[in-house]
Amino acid sequence: MSHIIDCKIRHVTTEEANIFTELGFNEAEASQLHEDAEREVEQLIALKRHLMQEITGWIDENHLKQTEAARKLNISRPRVSDVVNQKTNKFTLDALVMMLVKLGKPVSVQVG
Repeated sequence: MSHIIDCKIRHVTTEEANIFTELGFNEAEASQLHEDAEREVEQLIALKRHLMQEITGWIDENHLKQTEAARKLNISRPRVSDVVNQKTNKFTLDALVMMLVKLGKPVSVQVG
């Protein structure tokens, strides 16, 4: 028996569109959901940047080249470059936290 999987793309949401409107939410609710999502993304990016700045600061303080930092972090040199250049979309929070732990800089979380 053959199972055919439908892989056709029927719709692409443009970047400037509100995905929540396209999912069928009314205009007011879609607008609020979109604003909430944007705020959450901004907070996540700010957290990632802060952790990346800590890693970059450690590299600078220890006068390390990216290859040396990569060895210490057990990652590739291009990944170190991505941290230094704050390419937040290439990292999860837990990956950045683990890098700091490897550097002897434990991270704590405070809520509220």
